[in-house]
Amino acid sequence: MKPNKMKLIGITGGVGAGKSLVLQLLQKHCRCRVLLADEVGNEVKLPGQPCYERLVELLGKKVLSSDGTIDRKKMAERIFADPALLDQVNGIIHPEVRRYILRQVEEERSKGEIDYFFLEAALLIECGYEAVVDELWYIHADPAVRMRRLKESRGYPEEKIRRIFESQLGEEEFRAHCSLVIENNGDIRETERQLLAALSRGNG
Repeated sequence: MKPNKMKLIGITGGVGAGKSLVLQLLQKHCRCRVLLADEVGNEVKLPGQPCYERLVELLGKKVLSSDGTIDRKKMAERIFADPALLDQVNGIIHPEVRRYILRQVEEERSKGEIDYFFLEAALLIECGYEAVVDELWYIHADPAVRMRRLKESRGYPEEKIRRIFESQLGEEEFRAHCSLVIENNGDIRETERQLLAALSRGNG
């Protein structure tokens, strides 16, 4: 039996928890669409898109690449050194990202072709998506596992990884906000088993 309506599920977790792997497994096992909030954030900053002019006006033309697009590295250098500026930028980008996501969700609901819409972002809780999604799933991996993955996949030094960990929500907070915890410490079959159980529960 399929769900009566499309379920909107937020996928969140700290950096290195393996959210990408979980999304790949979900796509294998159900009719779904996956949307990454980071990709939406990049989309709304493109020329002609809602945030472009306001960001250039705020940050100046020095953040532009030679092709006229906003250079992410230059923008990051400007805003992360200035918390007030970072807040202003987030105030421009986050509402547009939310609008874009909600439009996509409504489009999929009206088509009625999928059973699940998975929205992935590290900041789902901080950005208030708890009020929008049907469920929040927390992808958990032990800190040592996450650190190893980030060293191997991104080449980050340990000090940088620790700073990123400290900037994100803690374990207790993720668990307090999420209705389901998926343990993803490296045994893919075990992760897959948990996801299949979650999907079958959704079909019940």
